[in-house]
Parts: sequence; structure tokens; C-alpha cells
Amino acid sequence: MFVELIAAFVAGIAAAGVVMLVNRVLGGRLPRWFAPVAAGIAMIVTTVSNEYGWFARTKETLPEGLVIAQTIESRAVYRPWTYIQPFVERFVAIDVETIRTHPERPDERLADTYFFGRWAPVNKLTVLADCTRNRRAALSDAISFEEGGVVSGADWIHVTADDPVVSTICGAE
Repeated sequence: MFVELIAAFVAGIAAAGVVMLVNRVLGGRLPRWFAPVAAGIAMIVTTVSNEYGWFARTKETLPEGLVIAQTIESRAVYRPWTYIQPFVERFVAIDVETIRTHPERPDERLADTYFFGRWAPVNKLTVLADCTRNRRAALSDAISFEEGGVVSGADWIHVTADDPVVSTICGAE
């Protein structure tokens, strides 16, 4: 966030400098208000560019094996351009290379799930997905695994067949 703030300030100073240089070349024909307006516009454009570029930059740096299961787009009144084209503010990624199953219960899978957010730390949660019953549960201290891989104490959430987290976990082979 601090780096983006510095980038916005640098863009504003650069735009004002270019306008002042052009004004000097033109012999002072530009109005005096033009430099601060150009600086403000440059700062807004830089901020918007950083908002829309965050997801692509973050996606490129993901390690191999992390698959993006779901993206959450943002629209806000104080960002009117997001009503034209919303930007990805958060996303969920599944580590498909570390999915674990029990030999006696192959339709239930454990997967590490990562929650990424703009200006937020990455959160990791292990999720248990039941591929045949379309349900999932977050692994917590209340869950225990008994003989034969039977799970007890899970707070199952029933989801639709097209749930992105369950379908990504169950679709990974």
C-alpha cells in the first residue's frame, strides 16, 4: 500500500513537471491551474491502474500447484469506474498438489485453501470436501478422524454442485 501511495505521488509530480515544461516551451500560454489538474488526473489514473493490475500481478507470482478457484469482484459508489468494469479484490486459491485422501474414503478430500485479498494478509485454511454429497467443512480443533477415516465433529456446509471450492478440490486429480 505504501509503495502504491509513493507511485501515485511520483506520477502526480511527473505529470505536473511535464505540464510545466510544455508551458515553458509554449511561452506561458497554458492556464496556471493546468499543472495541478494534470497531477491529480495522473494520480487517479495510477491508482486505478494499480487496482486493476493487482490480480494479474498476484496471479503471476503464485507458486505452481495453486489453482484459482474463485474470484470476488468489487464495485463501489466511491469508485464509479467499477460499475463499468469491476476489478478483482479477493480470490481463493487451492493447492491441488497437496490434496490428501483416505484410502477407505476416496470421495472426501483435504486441501489447503488460501484466501488472498488486496491490502490483506494471505490466510490459509484446510478444507475437507465431500465430493459425492456436495458439502465442505473447515478443519478445526473440533474435528476428529476415527477408524476408517470417518470424520466426526465437522460443521458441514452443503453447497451447490457448481461450488467453486468443492469443484476445484474434487476436480483435481
